[in-house]
Amino acid sequence: MFKRFIAKPSRYHLAIWVVVALGILAANLSAAKSATLYPDAPTARFSVEVVGTGPDLILIPGLNCSREVWEATAERLKSRYRLHLLHIAGFAGEPAGGNAQGAVITPSVEALNAYIVQNKLKDPIVVGHSLGGLMGLKLATRHPQALSKLVVVDALPFIGVLFNPVATVDTIAPQAAQLRDAQLKVDDATYKAQQDAARAALAAATTDAERHQRHIALWTALSDRRVSAQAFYDDMTMDLRPELPKITAAVTVLVPHHASMPYTAEQTSGFYTLQYNGTANLTIVGIKDSRHFIMYDQPQAFAEALDAALQK
Repeated sequence: MFKRFIAKPSRYHLAIWVVVALGILAANLSAAKSATLYPDAPTARFSVEVVGTGPDLILIPGLNCSREVWEATAERLKSRYRLHLLHIAGFAGEPAGGNAQGAVITPSVEALNAYIVQNKLKDPIVVGHSLGGLMGLKLATRHPQALSKLVVVDALPFIGVLFNPVATVDTIAPQAAQLRDAQLKVDDATYKAQQDAARAALAAATTDAERHQRHIALWTALSDRRVSAQAFYDDMTMDLRPELPKITAAVTVLVPHHASMPYTAEQTSGFYTLQYNGTANLTIVGIKDSRHFIMYDQPQAFAEALDAALQK
């Protein structure tokens, strides 16, 4: 019966779907209008949406992700903090702007520091997931005075060690270049097919877990290929470990662990602790039964760990 209803919708139900679709479109347009490109449209490294009141807190999403990854976090914290929700130019449908050419991570970090200075943010807290966490670390090493606390959600100061425990920038660079170039060689038709498939999968999602996974897939499909490929290359070839002693902010690193991983939770936390050696004020917090997107996999544990880090 349900299938027959879907296959032959009435005019009434079609009208409802039109209203819903227009509402979603209006909401998206409203969100777009509330976001400011920084520093400007042609040279934008990111856009930022500011919501809430209180101390300044900057939220940076990871590779290819939209600021929407912080939606639940923003809803929970906006009554206590003034949130600056970043969306990196070129990710998840955002115009490439200044990221259309050259490196992505370092210029975006410099733009973030300029944003903090220009807007006179006083001792902001920075929270970054994955590549966003690396950006936070880069900011903290290059401009220690720019932030008071840093919360890193599953990121390492050098991701190369995940490919090879004794990797260096020089040894990992050829592999990083190969991955970057392979992504850039994807033809337009294939890229469009990937976008269409991601949209269709998202529409068919029936659970929160499915919607989260398919949102991530859609954001990836909608990301500018050059920006995405270059950002991943930047990430793979950036080793901040020698710079960690320069950080003066308190650093909390949230480390996920799942039973499917080849190491125990204790071994995983120990590995992260080793990689962050030299960080003066470091706290490692393990999150059980979670993969990379902790805010999706364990929302309650993530909220509690983030609150504890913010209140330190």
